[in-house]
Amino acid sequence: MKGWDEMTSVRDEILEVLNREKIGTMATVENGKPYSRYMTFQHEDFVLYTVTNKHSEKMEELRKNPYTHILYGYENEGFGDTYVEIEGQLTEVHEEGLKNKLAEFFTSIFVGNQDEMVTLKIEPIRMRLMNKKGQPPKELEFSNDH
Repeated sequence: MKGWDEMTSVRDEILEVLNREKIGTMATVENGKPYSRYMTFQHEDFVLYTVTNKHSEKMEELRKNPYTHILYGYENEGFGDTYVEIEGQLTEVHEEGLKNKLAEFFTSIFVGNQDEMVTLKIEPIRMRLMNKKGQPPKELEFSNDH
């Protein structure tokens, strides 16, 4: 079992990446095949939020299979860039207070009719800190209550 200091360090390092970046790739599955696309994210602690058109292909895919895999934080500076792999489960956000809180950020990047915008919440199952100065991956598992 990992020690408290090591777990705190991994949590802090992952939060550093989440705070640094806003764009990642989000993968879904359709007919047994993976599909990835760039998405813009906000986060609150380790829970990620994004928006999309409610009629998009990714929404159809996520309604059939709400699990996603996200690559987040690659800086494109070469081998050894630190990034985070995120396994998560997606739900639609229906709480108006939270949607309004996030709307200011996402409204500026959402292309299309605002009535077509749906806010998505990705609750992490597992996050892996990758390529931290050549170190092996560091993993952080989440329970339902984070």
